[in-house]
Amino acid sequence: MNFPANTGVLLVAHGTVENLDDLPAFVARIRHGRPAPPGLVEELRRRYEAIGGSSPLLQTTREQAQALAKRLEAPVLVAMRLWEPGVEQALAGASALGLSRLVVIALAPFSQHVYWDAAVKVAVAAKGAIELVPSAAYAQEPEFVAAHVELIERHASKSAAVVLSAHSLPRVAIERGDPYARLVEAAAASISERLERPIRLCYQSQGADGGEWLGPSVRETLTALAAEGQREVVWAPFGFLADHVETLYDLDVEARAIALELSLSFVRVPALNLHPGLIGALAAVAIRSISADSPG
Repeated sequence: MNFPANTGVLLVAHGTVENLDDLPAFVARIRHGRPAPPGLVEELRRRYEAIGGSSPLLQTTREQAQALAKRLEAPVLVAMRLWEPGVEQALAGASALGLSRLVVIALAPFSQHVYWDAAVKVAVAAKGAIELVPSAAYAQEPEFVAAHVELIERHASKSAAVVLSAHSLPRVAIERGDPYARLVEAAAASISERLERPIRLCYQSQGADGGEWLGPSVRETLTALAAEGQREVVWAPFGFLADHVETLYDLDVEARAIALELSLSFVRVPALNLHPGLIGALAAVAIRSISADSPG
């Protein structure tokens, strides 16, 4: 199916700053105005500085959009949910291109509903003429699963323990009905089945707020593996579609240090980034979403 001439795709990622002086405003936006715990902004600055002073997230997202546009032969725009360029800018860009519909695909496969709601809120406030179309789910899309499997197999020896990680979430969100954990577990099971080997599931990058968060954490996971006599760990951050602070620092620096402390060999699988399987899965879901939205 060819994309209709008036239709494009909007990829929405979490967001990152390009100037570290914007970190206080970025944290405030993430926390929806709630006061930040003492030292949080300074700690985030230290982490950004530890990975070279900036995150590749925005650039990678733009490159993903370019690859998807080439695959679909249709316009693909980029927005960040919690920073710039925002959805407002993407909608203005779509209007300038003469588009009337955008398929909204969240680059957070287990939180599509959160990103969709945010995009709709902006579109309603903008009172524009762009129709937003929700994307179909893709966390168990065959090409998406196969891409993760290919990367893991490229890095994992037969004796290594395979860990899949996704960002943690407060348990209270799950108790209120968020499907996040269920979607994470289903996708992890699909990858394990395709790999034909067991995996460990870990929830990383717990937030600074109190309360209980989804686990096990990175330290808990690595400690358990070491206690079982495991010596090699291959870690795939399958919940992150582009390398960012959560992989480049939380895993490459913090998790690696914990593994060294426990005498574990630690190999980190890259995020999918520009993997052809990811682009193929996004193309498939975009086409399926438009088909489902079309009359008849």
